[in-house]
Amino acid sequence: MSSFEVAFAFVIRMEGGYVNDPHDPGGETKYGISRRAYPHLGVANLTIDNARALYHRDYWRAAECERLAPRLAIAVFDCAVNQGVGKAKRLLQHAVRVRADGIIGPVTRAAINSVDEDVLLLDFLSHRLRSYAKTRNAARYMRGWSRRVLSLHALLLSGIATSSPVPLSKPERLQ
Repeated sequence: MSSFEVAFAFVIRMEGGYVNDPHDPGGETKYGISRRAYPHLGVANLTIDNARALYHRDYWRAAECERLAPRLAIAVFDCAVNQGVGKAKRLLQHAVRVRADGIIGPVTRAAINSVDEDVLLLDFLSHRLRSYAKTRNAARYMRGWSRRVLSLHALLLSGIATSSPVPLSKPERLQ
């Protein structure tokens, strides 16, 4: 499986099918795609293939995951889906200790390339948990968010995220 397919499968497992939780700011969702984010989309009738296409275009590509090492790409993608593309980019910048402006430019790329990937993943996931803890919904959802991040970390350590037979675009490091 490609890194995107691994990431997509993880997100679908975490997000599940149709949900309409009145306490969730996203409101009505299916496969994690919310009516709030896509007000003109019939969320209840969304197919898995439509969700895959939306996720690839609006999250994977928008968060520049194709330019990241596979495990980091999967972590950033899941964050983009659950916390927003801009937040995912800024948390990545916090993790590499550069100004968090949401622009993955040359300074951020150089910082990413200079850090050990395992250390970067832990720092990124730690910043993500800290960000969740600061939200107004933390009391209601923190346990689930923590489980999600811990499950993601387990996936990233499992080797599945790097055992793709699909060739990765070269170079693997950011330019």
